Amino acid sequence: MTQSVSRRDFLKVGGFAGVAAASVAGLGIGSIIGAPETAYAETVTVTDFVYTCPVCGKSTTDYDALVKHFKESHPKAAVPALATLVVNGNELKVQVEPHWTLRETLQRAVGLTGCAKEMCDRGGCGSCTVLVDGVPALSCTMLAVECQGKQIETSEGIAADETYRPLVEAYAKHDAAQCGYCTPGQFTVAKYIIAKYGEPTPEQIRVELAGNICRCGTYSRHVTAIQEAAEAIKGGR
Repeated sequence: MTQSVSRRDFLKVGGFAGVAAASVAGLGIGSIIGAPETAYAETVTVTDFVYTCPVCGKSTTDYDALVKHFKESHPKAAVPALATLVVNGNELKVQVEPHWTLRETLQRAVGLTGCAKEMCDRGGCGSCTVLVDGVPALSCTMLAVECQGKQIETSEGIAADETYRPLVEAYAKHDAAQCGYCTPGQFTVAKYIIAKYGEPTPEQIRVELAGNICRCGTYSRHVTAIQEAAEAIKGGR
């Protein structure tokens, strides 16, 4: 008997397969420095962090215990520092490497994989865009340590905000997301556009989204979805 599979079901299965493949390849979230025990692709934040000793691999959920471990076992080594980041309104103390970009940190240390897409990794495509203090920023070109004390908002946080629920629905209704790779960046800028203009014109939307490359070519659908969402948000729907 042939069983039909919807596009949504296919994407769900494909997503889980991708996570499984990453684990097999040694990229499981729990094995990365400062990472949470589990990857949370659809939650606003993660608070159960695992702090890992980069010298011997010993892990603990208590940063003070990690500091004590270094003093006892690696007295000459530098204790890994923490970065205090405010992500989607939540203050997080995250263990990071000094050279980690904000994109790497959101993906590896915080576990927010929706916003942390890596396409060009050169600041040229916009797929990794997040809002920093309310303004679109390329997370692949910013160091995590530079963002301490700043308000960081990701696509997960926006999607979880009831005010912007119409934006989620409009993107789904008009199929603005095809492969979905650029969508988090487009979606994040969409929130910025609505907050900035209230009722944006097609030209304003195109100008603001100019730095976001969509390899599926759904540019016109983003315009339609954003305008429809802006109208619904203004009406309080």
